Formats: sequence, structure tokens, C-alpha cells
Amino acid sequence: MNSMTPSMDRLPGGPSGDPMAPLRREWHRFTPAQRLSRWLVWLVCVAAVVWALRSIDIIPEFLVDAPEQMADMLVRMWPPDLAHYYPEVHNALIETLHIATLGTVFCFVLAVPLALLAARNICTIKPLNAAAQLGLVASRSVNSLVWALLFVAIFGPGAAAGVFAIAFRSVGFVGKLLAEALEETNQGPREALRASGASWGAELLKGVWPQVQPAFWGIALFRWDINVRESAVLGLVGAGGIGLVLDDAINFFQWERVATVLLAILVVVLLAEIVVTRVRARLI
Repeated sequence: MNSMTPSMDRLPGGPSGDPMAPLRREWHRFTPAQRLSRWLVWLVCVAAVVWALRSIDIIPEFLVDAPEQMADMLVRMWPPDLAHYYPEVHNALIETLHIATLGTVFCFVLAVPLALLAARNICTIKPLNAAAQLGLVASRSVNSLVWALLFVAIFGPGAAAGVFAIAFRSVGFVGKLLAEALEETNQGPREALRASGASWGAELLKGVWPQVQPAFWGIALFRWDINVRESAVLGLVGAGGIGLVLDDAINFFQWERVATVLLAILVVVLLAEIVVTRVRARLI
């Protein structure tokens, strides 16, 4: 917490016995130690940025040429090849939505038990809390593309790898938010149910679920919205969806088709955002 510390130096010419001297003291928002710490933090940040710029191999000629290359690419993309949309892009978009939806459902099958174990007011066994937290952190620490590469190696290229990649990537996000929502619930209803002889399952169903239900649906809709966007690029590593069509168009330099795919992804993401917003407004 910041503190206001007065300097003992008085204004020049002020008599030492002047009763108004305290009002003429110089007040500082931070102590000298706090000011030094703030400057050290800024110094570390600047040093980190300079170190990163010196370590990353950036070719200045490419940076200078980038605007011209971007303009040339945009010219090649215009006009989009809208005739390419159906059926190839359309079917790939539908598959992308299926991957996002099934991945989200499977994610909740895994995330709900982990969230119950991670919530300290639901599961009072500390080793289980730690194991659940470790599982949630492990899920969040691996990017969806990395999960996709792993599951492509297991299941082979296709939508199945995408579904499992989306699910395992989402478990950490969903489980952490659900565990926090569970820990913030009021324990009064549970204690009343326990005093009346209700079982542990009845405590969760009648005392906990009504409190976390808004958070549950909000998290589900928000995660599905994120998964729609993430599943659009899983095809770049062979996990199905519209990313596969995009990768083929880029590899064959079919920039008009690339523009069509990008426009289709943009429209789907916007529609998903609208749907999620309206459904959430009705449910919560």
C-alpha cells in the first residue's frame, strides 16, 4: 500500500519554532524505497525488451518490404472466388462447427469432475485438490495446435483429432472457472440440507447447482465461442475443419480462394458471437 511520507526539510527561511511549519513540509506519495523499487521494475522491463529485440533474428530488409508484399497479397486476393464456397468451403465450415461443439461437450465431461475435485469446499482432501489443479494447469499449458499434433499422431488426420484437441485444450479453462464458481458459493444451503439428512449428491444438486448454474452456462457458451475460432486453424496440422481447405489454398497460391475461406471464417465467427450473446442473455 502506498504511503504518504513527509520530508523533514522545511522551506528556506522558516523558523524552527513556526507552528505553520508542518503545513509547509514536502509530501511524497511513495517512500524512497518504493520509488527505487518502481524504477527497478521499469529498468527490468526495458532491459527485457532490449534483450528480446537483440536476441530475435529480425531481418530489416523484410520489415521494409513488408507493406509492399502485403499490398501485393491483397491485390491477388481480390476479388474473392465465391464460386469456390460451395461445396468445399461450406462442408469444411460445417465440420469445423461440429468439431467445436463435440469438443466443448467432451470437455465438460472431463472438466466437471476435475472442477469438483479442485474446489476446496467440495473436496476437502488436499492431495486430490493438488492433483486436480495440476491436471487443469497441464491442460492450459499446451496450445490447441500442439494437442492437435499429438492426436493426429494417435488417431491419424481427420476430425477426431480435432475434437480431442479442442476438448483437452478446453479442460483447463473450463475446470478452473467452474472450480472458482464452486468455491464462491454460499455454504448455508448445503449445511441446511446436511442437517436434514440429505445425501452428498442431494447437497450438490439442491444446494450448489442452483448457485453455479448461471456461471456454468456462461462458461459453456463462452468456451464454445472460443472453440469455434480455434477449430478453424486445426486443419493446418491435419486435424480437420476449414483450416485444411485454407492450407491447401495457400500452398497452391490460390489467393482468391484464400480470401473466400477467410471471409467465410469471419462470417461464422461473427454469427457465433451474435448467437452466444443472445442465448446468454436469455439463460442468465
